[in-house]
Amino acid sequence: MQFDKSAFQFLTDLKKNNNRDWFTERKDIFKEHQNHAKEFYAAIRENLERHDEIDQFKLFRIYRDVRFSKDKTPYQLHFAGSFSRTGAHLRGGYYLRIRPGESFLAGGFWEPNKEDLQRIRKEIELDATEFRDILKDKNFNRYFGDNFQGEELKSAPRGFDKEHPDVDLLRKKGYIAVRNFTDNEVLSPNFLEEIDHSYKALRPFFNLFSDVLTTNLNGESLI
Repeated sequence: MQFDKSAFQFLTDLKKNNNRDWFTERKDIFKEHQNHAKEFYAAIRENLERHDEIDQFKLFRIYRDVRFSKDKTPYQLHFAGSFSRTGAHLRGGYYLRIRPGESFLAGGFWEPNKEDLQRIRKEIELDATEFRDILKDKNFNRYFGDNFQGEELKSAPRGFDKEHPDVDLLRKKGYIAVRNFTDNEVLSPNFLEEIDHSYKALRPFFNLFSDVLTTNLNGESLI
């Protein structure tokens, strides 16, 4: 399945006409493109379920919440969706945004809760070898390179040594692997395949974090 070029063009046109009058006149057209996007994300899920367990899928709304934003344009300029893994033992989530000039997929832990973040940091403090091995893994680097993101503190978090050799990992407030796509890549016949290959490359990362977040520092199960 290939992402529809006309749906992609609609997003380009929306960027130039991000107002309610223009959108309302073309709402039926938008719904057709939205249905195509849903079918495309359904195909992504079908691929994912061949090698992972997926609990929920969410396609984000086109309407922006502008109440607390300086940008009052009413519509998102992309299609975006996320996939949650099943159960307490499988952590991590997959994300894909399709937006002209700014398309990307991501996977990981965007804003882990306080307890999970502390547990991850304690593991890194104890021994970050497995984390580093994943970041250096050839398959992981093939799809994500060094594009490992997440908000960061300016220094080590409270209670951690600012001179720790892995302070770069300790400072992170989230752990996200990101792969960017050009417009030509999004519209290519193998885009769906590239998405799935990328998600597969995240599995060692997810497996490690799932193991960490379901055990204590002694490796004893918490579930």
